[in-house]
Formats: sequence, C-alpha cells, structure tokens
Amino acid sequence: MGTTKATEDYLEAILMVRERRGFVRSVDVAELLSVTKPSVTYATKRLRESGHIEMAPDGGITLTESGMEIASRIYERHRLLADFLMSLGVDEETAYRDACMIEHDISETSFDALCRHAGQKREKR
Repeated sequence: MGTTKATEDYLEAILMVRERRGFVRSVDVAELLSVTKPSVTYATKRLRESGHIEMAPDGGITLTESGMEIASRIYERHRLLADFLMSLGVDEETAYRDACMIEHDISETSFDALCRHAGQKREKR
C-alpha cells in the first residue's frame, strides 16, 4: 500500500522527535515540521485511523509496527541522501532540505545503487 509524502513526513518526524527526546507530543511534531498544531491534530487523526500511530490519553504519540516501518525507511533515505550530498560539497542545510524532497521520489533501484556506491548496507525490506 502506498503512502503520501505528507504521511511519510509526519511518521519520519515522529521517529526523529522520539530519537531526540524519548517521547513525542503533537507540539514537538508541529515545531519540527513548521506546521500548526491543528495541522498535526488532523494528521495524527488520519495516522491513527490508518493504524500507523497510537495516541496515549496524555497526548503522547507512539508509532505502531507499520508506522515504524515507513518512518524507518524514509529516515534511512533522508540520512543517506543528506550524507551523500554533503560528501559532494553541498552545505548541510541545503543537503538536508534537498534530501527531504528526494527521499519520497527516488526509486528503490536508484536508492539501492546509491547505497552500494556510498558503501552503505541496507536492511532488506
């Protein structure tokens, strides 16, 4: 089943916040993505309905197995693409911004080739 760029961005952001803080709140996701709290509320409702996240009574957000699978895949792409661009001389800010755009559209074939070129091992999915 395919996912939208927005779904991937939200799931990746949830994973990134969790790695940085150990817990995730909507306000943290809004801050990371530079979106409004109502936007996050709408997105988390959709993500909960699709089974990608769970919401605790205190507002904490947890990725489900399916959510973690998508988030991990996108985050892996983001990191490798940004590192690769920086190795080519692209400044860090531009590399991360461009990686965020590329990560959603690059094919598995091209991404696998990039991983081989960069000497990165990938988990088979």
